[in-house]
Amino acid sequence: MFILEEPYVSDFMKKTLLEMEADVLENDVSRNAFEPGTMPLLPSEKAQALYQGSTVPKVYANSENAIDWVSEHLAGSELDRANSLFKDKARFRDLVRDMYPEFFYREVQLADLKAVDVDELPMPCIIKPSVGFFSLGVHMVSSPQEWPQVVDAIVSEVDHICTMYPSRVVSVDTFIIEECIEGEEFAVDAYYDAQGRPVIINIFSHAFSSSHDVSDRCYVTSTEIIRQHHDQFLALLAQIGDRAHLANYPVHMELRQGTDGNLGIIEVNPMRFAGWCVTDLAYYAYGINPYQCYMQGIRPDWDAILAQNSGNTYAMVIGDVDSSVDRSQIRSVDYERFAALFPKVLQLRKIDFHQHPVFAFVFAELGKEEKSAQIEKLLRADFTEFLVM
Repeated sequence: MFILEEPYVSDFMKKTLLEMEADVLENDVSRNAFEPGTMPLLPSEKAQALYQGSTVPKVYANSENAIDWVSEHLAGSELDRANSLFKDKARFRDLVRDMYPEFFYREVQLADLKAVDVDELPMPCIIKPSVGFFSLGVHMVSSPQEWPQVVDAIVSEVDHICTMYPSRVVSVDTFIIEECIEGEEFAVDAYYDAQGRPVIINIFSHAFSSSHDVSDRCYVTSTEIIRQHHDQFLALLAQIGDRAHLANYPVHMELRQGTDGNLGIIEVNPMRFAGWCVTDLAYYAYGINPYQCYMQGIRPDWDAILAQNSGNTYAMVIGDVDSSVDRSQIRSVDYERFAALFPKVLQLRKIDFHQHPVFAFVFAELGKEEKSAQIEKLLRADFTEFLVM
């Protein structure tokens, strides 16, 4: 069963669900996603009965907003249990504590942030909502002197964050302070099959403009990245799955790999692959349909895929709107000039910039030469020049 929710349902996902004749929960988003009469939709009672009556239930959500429906209609189910575990970053840290016994983390209430004894914190450190999404409320603290300014910034962001997503997706009542995990950052789309074995759908390298950058602007995937990291990341997913007793469950894992090769888990996002349907890049890059793979138990033949796509590199870039911009004053976006930043655009998805701090998502193929220079250019580009105020 699929649960469609805000903020975004891609045309590729909708086309896939129609072709699969998939079971889709009826709600406002799914009713608006399809032409009337083209997709039979399941009322909540029937969807609940379908899950409870299945010996091998599978649920995929394009957005963590769907967690509310699961917690209300499938309370106490294995799906509800796994969602609750992974949404709470402190509980997840407890789950993997024995894997990283020296790792520092602490849960703190918003009201107590100013009273934290910074001398007890490792520097640099990361502070973020215990229940979070999309880098909202995430800050790096490099020194004790920065702590008061970071806390002030968080307090000023709280009201705005609360208007963007439900409390089960982003909650700013409690924050978690963690030591920084050094190394290159990756994101992995994967699912656990009926036997609890992990299957990797795609691997992204998360590119940053600097050590202080915590944005989600650019992710890159390539045959080189897949070949180098697939087996090690698969083993890590297996460890997590064993601890959490996962089966028939999609995840989006974020981690870092240090120069010593050791892996540090940042978080595991529940019931979905990459958010905002950017998991679709796996199809444009490798011909992999993530939704079919999970629902039909398809395991990508990575040996064949890598042989056919050798040397290719693909990027997912978010056209983000800087927080200093008053989005109500944006009249339009020069999408043609924005697209000209990329050597080969595979798809440009326009987003309502008045509703979200984003005006586009782009899938692009990067040239085999000068890839690093292209990525660096994209990371440092000032996207406000494409906004018509």
